[in-house]
Amino acid sequence: MPTSPSSELSHPLVSALIHCSDQDLLTLFQRHPDRGQYFVMIFCRYSPVVHTLIKHSVRSPVQADYLFAITWRHIFNELGGLDLRDGVPTGALPTTLQNWLISMAAACINRVELPPVESIQYSLQATSPPLWCYVERSLDQLEPMQRLIILMAQTFHWSETRISAYLQAEGEFLSPTEVKQALAAAYQQLEKVLPEDISEIYLGQLPRSEGIAESYQDEQDKGLFDLAAFGLEQRSR
Repeated sequence: MPTSPSSELSHPLVSALIHCSDQDLLTLFQRHPDRGQYFVMIFCRYSPVVHTLIKHSVRSPVQADYLFAITWRHIFNELGGLDLRDGVPTGALPTTLQNWLISMAAACINRVELPPVESIQYSLQATSPPLWCYVERSLDQLEPMQRLIILMAQTFHWSETRISAYLQAEGEFLSPTEVKQALAAAYQQLEKVLPEDISEIYLGQLPRSEGIAESYQDEQDKGLFDLAAFGLEQRSR
């Protein structure tokens, strides 16, 4: 999967948008929430600026990458309600997307409490912030039990036997074999609700028809589930 904005920009779905204005990208992002390529293009265009601001504000590279991802998640969640032309005084210059992004980055730099380096599991080289944002949104669409077993398998690295024992203690009677099947189904559902263009940009080596269920243990696909675990871990704090 891509590990830098330049590699994401090389994908045809993203490079086709290179001549779009910021306003056009924002409008398309807001009108088509089921398409991820517009947010990816915004990320490609402005991630160098955001990363430079954060890099000069945080000493640890690991914490800088963590804050970079958190900042883009905040941007992702706020972008849907942004109106660059709203509330501009007569004669004043309109707010630009770049200035708004810089303001969002500054707010995160000042407000986000960074955890110790040794507790950070996120790797920018393994997983790009736009993919994380859309995986996290997709997790919200899963059944509570599906989210729970992904959390236990990915964040806590529990075996099917241990997950089964925990669920039985909570009144949910699933055998280890049934847990394995449920986990595979949860991964498959996660891929199903992930926007198709996001899947193509970041997981192009995995045809959707195959499903993640058969390949989630493969090392080359581990980044997606490290990302899912990271998102779930943030929720549990």
